[in-house]
Amino acid sequence: MGRNQDRKAKIVATLGPVTENRKSIRELLEAGMDVARINFSHGDHPTHGKVIKILREESEKMERPITIMQDLCGPKIRTGELEVDQVDLQEGQELILTPEDVPGNGQKISVNYDNLPNSVRPGGRILLDDGLLELSVKKIREHEVVTEVKVGGILKANKGVNLPGADLDMKTLTEKDIRDLEFGLEHEVDLIALSFVRSSEDIEKLRDAIIEIDEKKANLPIIAKLEHPDAIENLHEIIHASDGVMVARGDLGIEMTPERVPIEQKRIIAMANRHLSFVIIATQMLDSMINNPRPSRAEASDVANAIFDGADSVMLSGETAVGRYPLKTIQMMEAIICQSESHMEEWGRSHYQMTEDFVMDDAVSITQAARELAHDRSVAAVAVFTQSGRTGKLMSKARPSVPILAFTPQKSTYQYLSMMWGIHPYLISHAESVEKMLSLVNEAVLKDTPIQPGQEIVLIAGFPIAKMVPPNFALLHTIEKPGT
Repeated sequence: MGRNQDRKAKIVATLGPVTENRKSIRELLEAGMDVARINFSHGDHPTHGKVIKILREESEKMERPITIMQDLCGPKIRTGELEVDQVDLQEGQELILTPEDVPGNGQKISVNYDNLPNSVRPGGRILLDDGLLELSVKKIREHEVVTEVKVGGILKANKGVNLPGADLDMKTLTEKDIRDLEFGLEHEVDLIALSFVRSSEDIEKLRDAIIEIDEKKANLPIIAKLEHPDAIENLHEIIHASDGVMVARGDLGIEMTPERVPIEQKRIIAMANRHLSFVIIATQMLDSMINNPRPSRAEASDVANAIFDGADSVMLSGETAVGRYPLKTIQMMEAIICQSESHMEEWGRSHYQMTEDFVMDDAVSITQAARELAHDRSVAAVAVFTQSGRTGKLMSKARPSVPILAFTPQKSTYQYLSMMWGIHPYLISHAESVEKMLSLVNEAVLKDTPIQPGQEIVLIAGFPIAKMVPPNFALLHTIEKPGT
């Protein structure tokens, strides 16, 4: 089927209770979902397995690749179960928190962190439910923490707990994460998102775990979720150790003051682009569309500014997982992206100067040259041949103003390419010669794009073609009529 050749930034959509069925998944794919995020903080393995199966089947029917992102839960501190559906916490009341597994009520609730009494201090803050409720620590006993409610409200079971400024003794990769990782690798997910990353060591531990489970997946892409101030302090090393980063503004905005988040977001985007790394902007992008058919004007501006700053992808969470209007949300996200991208010359910053690390990289030089050639000659597209996806990624980070057509004989690469800015992936047979390569490109362009015979494209690949080596040449190719 035809593809939207105009939109370049990609849409990540979280699947959940309202979209874990075939009809919804098909609609979201048709509307423009490029990456399906499966959040392993919720749901169970049978449900996730069913969703992955449907995604692959519908993707194949539509001849449209989909990248499946497994988002590991990580060491998220949560409240426990309650005796009732919810409790109403009043400002000024006393509330006891305990790591013991007890049914919660309005006087005492459990928290799934054994070291809680040793991690807080009198006068310290404890935030519940994404910061909507605030407690102040009054005193600490052996197995419990006595607090005073500073900002009250309704609390339900299994809500997030944040301890701003506390030094937490928690593993980034939990036992649950390892079980979930085994499941994800068995079901051929395309990339892993790791929660609560604080340093490059967290990424390395995940990489080691992947290799231990399945050595053949040693190079599976990893996205580092930036949710803690430590991650901001160690941003440079995290970007080097991972394949991309996600600005997870929910927890990040709780762990640091909200006014810092926009500044850090811009800094993260800039650093990721200079290091040729993916960057995804997430959390509350169109949050009001969970309950409303249209977003707020502020949300539309938020999405647009992420695009203007050079984000590769923007992400939807509750909007498509539990919201009332998941399809409209995808359509609105696409409309905002396309409108923003049509004004990039006026307001955008899509091209960053790369760091010196890449100056002597031949593949980077070829993609940068292809970008300049595309602009100088006003060609219709850039075509790349890629085995692992690296050439596609480098061409994406070069940010040409024309579509990038990425050709690969590898099914896993074909699926992974779908998340890359500006790229339209094609699964092809292995090309043994330049002639065969040009024939495959010509056929795909005429079948699946608005490009007409007589228009030029820039093509980059590695020679000799049959060996699928890193790119070492670029050429101009004029699209020919079939049979000529």
